[in-house]
Amino acid sequence: MTKITTIGLDLAKAVFQVHGATEDGTPVLRRKLRRSEMLSFFEKQPPCLVGVEACGSAHHWAREISRLGHEVRLIPPAYVKPFVKRGKTDAADAEAICEAVTRKTMRFVPIKTEEQQAAAMVLKTRELLVSQRTRTINALRAHLAELGVVAGTAVTGFANLVAIIRDHDDNRIPKVARFALAILVEAVEMIEQQIAEIDERIAVATRSDACAKRLMSVPGVGVIIAASIRALVPDPAGFRSARHFAAWLGLTPKPHSSGGKERLGGISKMGNATLRSLLVVGATSVMCVARRGKPVPAWLSALMGRRPYKVAAVALANKMARIIWALLTKGGVYRPPVMSAAV
Repeated sequence: MTKITTIGLDLAKAVFQVHGATEDGTPVLRRKLRRSEMLSFFEKQPPCLVGVEACGSAHHWAREISRLGHEVRLIPPAYVKPFVKRGKTDAADAEAICEAVTRKTMRFVPIKTEEQQAAAMVLKTRELLVSQRTRTINALRAHLAELGVVAGTAVTGFANLVAIIRDHDDNRIPKVARFALAILVEAVEMIEQQIAEIDERIAVATRSDACAKRLMSVPGVGVIIAASIRALVPDPAGFRSARHFAAWLGLTPKPHSSGGKERLGGISKMGNATLRSLLVVGATSVMCVARRGKPVPAWLSALMGRRPYKVAAVALANKMARIIWALLTKGGVYRPPVMSAAV
């Protein structure tokens, strides 16, 4: 009987596609599996290399299949697509995965534990609630603007709008509209309460994590950034250097080089968008306090003096990413460089 050494698994909601090959790459198995048949199928297979796209439920199946003695590797979907010969079918995807997983230069995604996924779910829930709060507040402002009621964009501005809505003696808002807008205000307050509860849980978990506490020694890195790094970067040692980590976050210039001429554009914006945005926000917070006279590193002071504000913020975010990688892989705490007054 021909021995299967490599299996490409294309995941789906209910029906999964399997493509098996021998050691020399000869296809010997093409089969569809129902969800209930997955584990029983892999139980019958000899230990082999299983390739899976890093998509929804991939980490769960990777853990389950690994427990059966197989070696499971998760591949970013963008790295599988070049191996699809023609057309888009589950069978073609499974075959492409089977071929991609055997490549010596292929990059893989670390398999997350249930605890790491749970921590990421907390952060994703918080992100969703913040987005819902923003959309609800924007809707509230838009409705009131239609009635000629406008307030500032700061927190105090929203508080003034809430006071107007709850003031039944204010005749600028019709009775029916006041009822609907009051529901939006209650929704915002409920979401804010839920966000506060999640923030408290994240803060408690972060304070008990020694590694997260070391990350917060970096200027611009707070509780949310430290918790996000711990949840979304399961294996920092998988990056060969700090530059590779910053490039994975999309904080490095995107090259457009050909014919020996090197051309660099804006940042690539590849990798994890959540971490990248958080680091940029953290960098802008450092620059904001620098504008108020707080000392900053000499290189950042010089950069702020000659480059646009957002360019300097991205450069600082890149620097923060490199420092974070060094702390995660080499230990220790952040040591501030020589400071100078911001320009």
